[in-house]
Amino acid sequence: MKKIEAIIRKSKFNEVRAALHEADIDFLSWWDVKGQGSARQGLIFRGIAYDINAIDRIYISFVVRNINVDKSIEAILSSAYTGESGDGRIFVSSVEQSIRIRTGDHGDESLYDKEDDK
Repeated sequence: MKKIEAIIRKSKFNEVRAALHEADIDFLSWWDVKGQGSARQGLIFRGIAYDINAIDRIYISFVVRNINVDKSIEAILSSAYTGESGDGRIFVSSVEQSIRIRTGDHGDESLYDKEDDK
């Protein structure tokens, strides 16, 4: 199992969510976050200096079975891409264990409904 985390442009969130849904990834969490890239700039307005380095982003997080990792990454890459600086990042890390509280299922079986496979 892998945990996939992505930081993307706010304007691309609906496209990314739709692409993940098309890739059969329906359970995910997201947060509004602010980030700072390598660009450093400020703005002076009416004699007051403002720091405009903080950029609004969406942070997406979900856990998938190993067989769904590549299609999840491809869904994010294809839908979040603009070709401009600031498109975001994807992070993939291993998950040692997962347990579904309702059923007690362990491992990757806890990540999907077995009834849907019938």
